[in-house]
Parts: sequence; structure tokens; C-alpha cells
Amino acid sequence: MQRILEEAKKISEEITGWRRHLHEIPELGLETPKTAAYIVQELKKMGAEDIREHIGGWGVSALVKGEKPGKTLGIRADCDALPIKEETGLPFASKNGLMHACGHDAHAAMALGAAKLLLASKAELAGTVKFIFQPAEENVQGAKAMIDDGVMENPHVDALIGLHTGCLWKEIGPGEIGVRFGSMMAAVDRFVVTFKGKGGHGATPHLAVDPVTMTATAVLELQTILSRELSPLDSAVLTIGRIEGGRAFNIIAENCVIEGTVRTLNPTTRAFVEERIRTVASRVAEGMRGDAEVAYEAGPPALINNADFTRKFQAFATGLAGAEKVKEIGEPTMGGEDVAYFLEMVPGTFFVHGGCNPEKGQVYPHHNPKFDLDEETFPLGTALFAGFALTWQN
Repeated sequence: MQRILEEAKKISEEITGWRRHLHEIPELGLETPKTAAYIVQELKKMGAEDIREHIGGWGVSALVKGEKPGKTLGIRADCDALPIKEETGLPFASKNGLMHACGHDAHAAMALGAAKLLLASKAELAGTVKFIFQPAEENVQGAKAMIDDGVMENPHVDALIGLHTGCLWKEIGPGEIGVRFGSMMAAVDRFVVTFKGKGGHGATPHLAVDPVTMTATAVLELQTILSRELSPLDSAVLTIGRIEGGRAFNIIAENCVIEGTVRTLNPTTRAFVEERIRTVASRVAEGMRGDAEVAYEAGPPALINNADFTRKFQAFATGLAGAEKVKEIGEPTMGGEDVAYFLEMVPGTFFVHGGCNPEKGQVYPHHNPKFDLDEETFPLGTALFAGFALTWQN
């Protein structure tokens, strides 16, 4: 596998060029037409097969078919950006008020590099590799949209890998690889509770039914779901991010709304917390002579890496980069990633690619206007994608 790493290094300038071009044209959510057009253009140049466009919006897929029989491996790369005005000062910085501040430009570029290497290695490749270039990871809509539009079929994807570059996990340094068995990132859910009362004068609260009081009580009561109803060893987050109610200091409002997020690592815990939010909110409102309307929106599930598949990837990465460069991630994050939709369907693994280098001043976190990556680490990501595709069925 050292050969594939050397081949990746030989196309380092191309990988960097792809990343820089994508960095200059960031787009948001499902609306990524320029990004998709550029990816399709480059795939066509290198001779990729069965390029499919407009999957779930502006998603793109392409195939590399090996000359040996085998299964189909999916390689997923997200490619949307963020509504952040860039402050890096880079010569290829975005000028449209948006920014690739999470490394998705690099993910797409590393995947393009892997496609190029695999097209040159079709005689050695068993089965097929399906490249999935996905928009709308940041608003966790893209993976499901592409799945609903059939991206995992024709041919059917049997397993899938993806990566996240940057410095999300501090223990993974530049040019290092992070793996985790089991739960790696959290399920991401959203809820809105509307407390309904009876408006009135602030001087005569006994003639009204106060939804603001219901809300204040419920905000505190909801936290007891985590502190008193879950095991201390069962990770979960319940955050109220918005409270809105009332229009004047001396008027008791008709309604008051709270909006929040729930993050869980265990599907059973996820279902339990949803049920308890509904019950607690309704009973608090009822106890204060009001009503509560609960809207609960389930987002991506927890990102759970298949243990056997991850072990296989860990062994491959160790052979490619050396044992000292491959580290097991100690703790999951309560952040979410919609690649979880893919990994809910097929075995696979999502790994970390150390892409920030403090020695080069790349110390800013993801979603920061000064976020940047070490382009010298990109060939490693390309080699991990391509090399694993060549060996995973051995």
C-alpha cells in the first residue's frame, strides 16, 4: 500500500487545485449547482463511469468499475459550505460571503483524487466503487435526500466509508488518522413546544392563564429527564436554544414557544427522551390550566461505526501510515453528521483525517472565519480512500 500513497503524492498538486477551486465557490445546503458542475467536469475529464447528477437536488455520484468481480464500496464526500464571511486572507479565499469553514472542499478534492487513482488501477480493483458527492451536510438534509433518490442502488452499495478532516478531535494531529468503534457522533433532533394559555392584563394574572410561567417551569423540568431519569453513564444533551413569548411588559401572552435540540448516542435513549419531553411539557401545561403542543423532528441517527469493518480499516490504515499515525478516538462527540443515514443502512466506518497544522498557524476551529487546512495532508486522505477500496474485500 505504500505504492498507493506514493501515487497520491504524485497528484498532490491536482488535489490541491480541486480544493482551492471549490474553496472559491462555496454554496449552501441543497443548492450547490456550481459545486456539482465542477465535480462532474473533473470526473468526466478523468474518465469516471455512469456519472449521475441531480440526486436529491444537486448530489452527484460516479462509478469506477474494477476488472475483477466483487462488491460495491461507497465513498462519501460532503461538499456544502457555511454562511460565514471568510477572514483567512488566502489568495483563493471565497468572495461571495460564504465559506468552506468545515473542510468539505477538501473532502471532495480527496475523493476526486481517489477516483483518479482507482481509474488507473482498474485491473487490480475487485467490484465497483461508487463515489457519492453530497450537498447539505451542514443542515443534515443531503444524505437522506440522496438516499431517497436512490443513490445507494444501481448498483447496490454493500459498504461505505467517509472521513472528516480538520481538528475536531484534538488528539488527532496533522497527517494522523482517528478511528472509533461504535458510537462516534450523536443523533440530532429538534423540538418545538408551544405553551398555550389565556391572555390578559399583567395586573390581574388570576383572570388569565400564563404560558410564560408554564414555559419557565418546563425549561427546568425538562432538564430532570437527563439528571434524574437517565443513567449517569448514558450520554445525552437537551438544550433550549430559543424562548419566545409576549409583546409588552404588562400583558400576559396567549402563547409562549421554546425550541431546542436533543443529542443522544443510543437509539433507545433517543426514543425515551422524546417520549418524556412530550409527557413533561403536557403535564406542566395541564397543571397550570393550559395546553402544550409538541412538535418533535428526528434528524440523523447516531453515527455508529461497524466494529468489524472499522477493525479492517484500522489494520489497513496502520499498514499504510504506520501504527504511530493511527489512533483510537477515546470519546464521541455530541455533534452530529448525516453520514449516519448511510451507515444505518450498510456496514462501514467514518474516520478522522488530521488536517490542521498548528506549526502553520492552522489553529482555528471548524466554523470559524479563519479556519484553514494543511494541504500537504490531502494525499493521505486520497490514499486511504483508494487503498482501502483496493483491499477491503481481501
